Amino acid sequence: MAEKKVQEALSHCASCSGLTCYPRIRMEDPLPPVEEAPDGCPMRLYQETISRGVTEYERPTVKEFARLASIQEGECYEWTEEGLRTKHPRLEELILFAQKCGYEKLGLAFCSGLRQEARAIVEILEGRGFQVASVCCKVGRVPKEAVGIKGEEKIFGPEMREPMCNPIVQAEVLNTEGVDLAVMLGLCIGHDTLFLKYCKAPVTVLAVKDRVFGHNPLGAVYLSRSPYYGRLRTKKEPVRKQAKVRP
Repeated sequence: MAEKKVQEALSHCASCSGLTCYPRIRMEDPLPPVEEAPDGCPMRLYQETISRGVTEYERPTVKEFARLASIQEGECYEWTEEGLRTKHPRLEELILFAQKCGYEKLGLAFCSGLRQEARAIVEILEGRGFQVASVCCKVGRVPKEAVGIKGEEKIFGPEMREPMCNPIVQAEVLNTEGVDLAVMLGLCIGHDTLFLKYCKAPVTVLAVKDRVFGHNPLGAVYLSRSPYYGRLRTKKEPVRKQAKVRP
């Protein structure tokens, strides 16, 4: 049974300094008391949920996967005379982690708008010894009308054939290929959700879709305090309640 909320406030780690869960202290120093954490700290709100979640790491395969992920995290930094610095871009980190896990066959689910990037990524991965199955989002060339899209809702207008993005089939193809790890590249919001729901292999993300900022969504965050995208911080009335849609 899910743990009931102990108060109406939601978890709010984003407004916290993080010093309770991630204090930079020596091993012999005591941890900060959880009771002194802000009211929105999940460690105060959901102790049973956290304890239950942590027990999942007792499963041998989960524990080993988490161990390798933590090793990979640590190897992305190095200490120099100038201090701590980073050293592995995301693509290289993907290669190193897949090697640590003993993966041989990778699957790349990519957006048709990033076909050139997908081709380069496959060449790089194959050059490192991986087998790579790649599947474009338009696989199956299913017309958008199949999911109820009207002519005027198409990108190029009602007179044009326009296949829908097909993340479910992308996932099923990679399932059939038996890939060890699936990699998402630029799938649209919502389509990425469906891919994650239907893909049976472990999934990681190499890049996400952002049509304006060159697939760097944080660009909008960095510019949200500037005149260029300050509109993102304009407060508006809450969206009117309606039926939730879940896949």
